[in-house]
Amino acid sequence: MKYRSGDISKLCNVNKETLRYYERKGLIPEPLRSDAGYRLYPEDTKDRLMFIKRMQELGFTLSEIDKLLGVVDKDDVRCADMYDFVVEKLQDVQQKIKDLQRIEMMLSNLKGCCPDEKAIHDCPIIETLIH
Repeated sequence: MKYRSGDISKLCNVNKETLRYYERKGLIPEPLRSDAGYRLYPEDTKDRLMFIKRMQELGFTLSEIDKLLGVVDKDDVRCADMYDFVVEKLQDVQQKIKDLQRIEMMLSNLKGCCPDEKAIHDCPIIETLIH
């Protein structure tokens, strides 16, 4: 099945400009054109767009998705490359969790500096952050 730009963009919840951007970046292949000049996207482009959108929902950047698609598109050592990619991303996520936990603790400590009376001029939170 072939999809026109408007149809595939609605189906995959992306706008037409995003389609062209993904083409320029090499995330999706340039589509064939109809005799009337309409872009015609094959079914596998729809699947690829759905994959890209799902990976974005999971927090992957377009750069990471590009690398991941490079792994998916390989015929050889795909599994080993995918494993390495997943291990690297897992380490990145674990580091972000540690960073967020530190931020949470810092904010909790700052919140504890605040007195019951909040209508004062000298804010203990600001004073703590300044010094």
